[in-house]
Amino acid sequence: MKKLLISSKARNKVLTEGQVLIICGPTATGKTGLALKLAKKLKGEIVSADSRQVYQGMDIATGKDLPIKTKFKMKNLGLEGQNFKIGYYEVDGVKLWLYDIVRPDYFFNVADWVKCAHLVIKDIHQRGQLPILVGGTGFYLKALIEEIPTKDIPPNWWLRKGLELKSTKVLFEELAELDSSRAGQMNVSDRQNKRRLIRAIEIARWRVEHRSEKTLPSVQFENLMIGLKAPLKFLYQKINQRVEAHFKNGAEKEIKKLIKQGFSWNLPSMSALGYREWQPRFEGQASLVEVLTRWQFDEHAYARRQMTWFKKNKKIKWFDISRKGWENKLEKELVVWYTRKNV
Repeated sequence: MKKLLISSKARNKVLTEGQVLIICGPTATGKTGLALKLAKKLKGEIVSADSRQVYQGMDIATGKDLPIKTKFKMKNLGLEGQNFKIGYYEVDGVKLWLYDIVRPDYFFNVADWVKCAHLVIKDIHQRGQLPILVGGTGFYLKALIEEIPTKDIPPNWWLRKGLELKSTKVLFEELAELDSSRAGQMNVSDRQNKRRLIRAIEIARWRVEHRSEKTLPSVQFENLMIGLKAPLKFLYQKINQRVEAHFKNGAEKEIKKLIKQGFSWNLPSMSALGYREWQPRFEGQASLVEVLTRWQFDEHAYARRQMTWFKKNKKIKWFDISRKGWENKLEKELVVWYTRKNV
């Protein structure tokens, strides 16, 4: 990327609270690499919005891609004693936040991430820096910048485990008993979607048990959303190369270490993409080739789901990384937004 056409006056101005830059899109599109370049030019700091990268000791398969010997630096932001470890890594002078928040056996959820993200963004703003949110977990970003009444309702993993054994017909009937209004709003597709039905039941039960509690509204942020995309064939090649690189860098050893430390395959963290594919291998039921092939296919499917999610947001400014000159077009879009707010 060439030198950004942003005046020194604008770059040196303290940003107004609430302004954030968001870089989103499917896996393997180079979001973090772009964010690092922009952070150096815009007095920025990176805030990870990735549901897999929050776990400590889960580095290679999640693609944290931190340089060797990069040290984690703790920062007191007021969450001590609440299972969270907040701090940052520094890469080429740029701070990267919200990696390694919790242990793999903590049942992390979107409300946890939003709580941590608010504190980190506030700290970044207070130091006159630009928060650059980077990630492919669309629901995290949506929960941060929009009002989602259910985001503070935590997952009930034991309830989910029991509900998974039931058919969609039984689940819908159970939901109708708990919340007839929500059941009535569901279309045919929703009624056949076990994941949505289970979450709806989970929410309905939580509300019955916590009638006196109210969820907190989201903080409104002035934001620019940049999306990186590519044709599927191009993207699949990138994903395959990335998976192969993770394996060569020691993904299998990392998982062996986690298992040895006592982290079960039943944990949400260990059922994440890049980890669950290895269970048959460790149980002697799959070859290495089968694991890597399954991992690549699962990443392909995940990328498609990410694009389906992000395409619903009409505010995202999209840039195709397979086309020449995409960075120059992105720069022009960024200059207009940045200078409008800071000159």
